[in-house]
Amino acid sequence: MADDAVGKAGRAAAGFGCLLGLAALALQAGLTIPAGMANGRSLGGAILFYLSFFTILSNGVLAAVHLATASRAPALAVLRRPAVRAGMMAAMLFVMAFYHFVLAASWAPAGWFKVADVALHYATPLHYAGWWLIFAPHGRTSWRSAGAMAAWPFAYALYAIARGAVVGEYPYPVLDAAALGYGRVAANVAGLLALFLVLCLAVIAADRRLGAVSRR
Repeated sequence: MADDAVGKAGRAAAGFGCLLGLAALALQAGLTIPAGMANGRSLGGAILFYLSFFTILSNGVLAAVHLATASRAPALAVLRRPAVRAGMMAAMLFVMAFYHFVLAASWAPAGWFKVADVALHYATPLHYAGWWLIFAPHGRTSWRSAGAMAAWPFAYALYAIARGAVVGEYPYPVLDAAALGYGRVAANVAGLLALFLVLCLAVIAADRRLGAVSRR
């Protein structure tokens, strides 16, 4: 099934998802960067801190995936591949689950921080889940894609740990090598990647099942 089979409704929903994600990212940037500068960071340091979070980077990629569908631009064709779409499904479910079960209890945002928090951790993942289930072509993701889908969080973990070694701060407690040591952090990363692979396999199974149903 060609990507054009997403149809007008699917492209419109993708366009809305892109705007939702960009608005949430802009709101979070407008809150985080000035707050960082007020706490003594330089402008560049505050921007890099904002870009150090898996949630922020994943939502940025998701906005690009939505844009690729809404615009059908040839230059963005790679972002319309079934494995990329399925990988983003797993990534956004991971963003939502990790925040809800691990991070949410550790702080209580208020006001606009709360709005940005809900938008990035719940609204964008749930919108994309609905879009993927309803509009994405299904049945073309192989089991072998799971490894490639897991490359994104693995690359992020390497980036976050390397950045932390240079600047002395880590975006998430489970990656804090200064406090936990590299051995414990490596075990944490391995455990999180294993959970992510389970999500990837579940998404692939759902994709193959939906594809089989659509062919009946």
